[in-house]
Amino acid sequence: MRRLIRSALFVPASKPRAIEKAAHVGADLLILDLEDAVGPDEKLEARELVDHTMRHWDVSGAIRAVRINSLETEWGAADIRAAARADAIVLPKVEQVGDLHAARSALSSHGSSVPIWAMIETPRALLALNSIASAVGTGLAGLIAGTNDLCKELRCSSEQDRLALVPHLVNMVCAARARGLYVLDGVYNHFRDPKGFRAEAEQGRTLGFDGKTLIHPGQVDLAHLYFGPTSRDLEQAAKIVAAFADPDNAGKGVISLDGNMVERLHLEAARALLSTASENDS
Repeated sequence: MRRLIRSALFVPASKPRAIEKAAHVGADLLILDLEDAVGPDEKLEARELVDHTMRHWDVSGAIRAVRINSLETEWGAADIRAAARADAIVLPKVEQVGDLHAARSALSSHGSSVPIWAMIETPRALLALNSIASAVGTGLAGLIAGTNDLCKELRCSSEQDRLALVPHLVNMVCAARARGLYVLDGVYNHFRDPKGFRAEAEQGRTLGFDGKTLIHPGQVDLAHLYFGPTSRDLEQAAKIVAAFADPDNAGKGVISLDGNMVERLHLEAARALLSTASENDS
């Protein structure tokens, strides 16, 4: 069953109090961050918290992931060894298929088969997007838009409805959908601005993202609101399923419902939505 991943909360591994609180915020995916949120002098101490954090987060019901430092850094090899027993690895600055194979090889050497989430953060990654998403044998589960780094590397602005980023975000969604991967939108930095978050989240949902990465626990409920199925979505899905179950519609490929033409592909989508919502509520 494909579970909903509407919210993915980055939690700095250098902040024990944030780690403790994260277990109870209801995020779908919790990401212990050993990379950007941790300074060079804090890396070793932060890494030592991985095992404790995974055990503490076991009660959260979330997918428990670790964002390691790049394997090309001095910290990457030790990070991936420490994170091998997490539910997933978030790999930063993936630029080519070889980065995924290197991570998979390192995980396998530690007896781990956990999935990998690739962060798309550089122009090289954008150019290699299709090959990254198509990487076979790497255990790739999803793509994450690293919008802060993308803006920096592209020398573009995230203002004006992210106009400069939209083409690249659409390409990420397309690449993920073509390969059956999850795809998550980037973070919204102004965590005290719910109106701005709503605008960006609604844009992300319109573009096709499954959910959004977050930097503050207060954004979790908002992400669920804007990316989760609404009561209206569920009601409409139930009506579609009921309509096709009517004996008068048996064998029909297309029916009329509330003035709209509804096909069997809509029935499949409706069943999937109801099933996913039920699974996530249980």
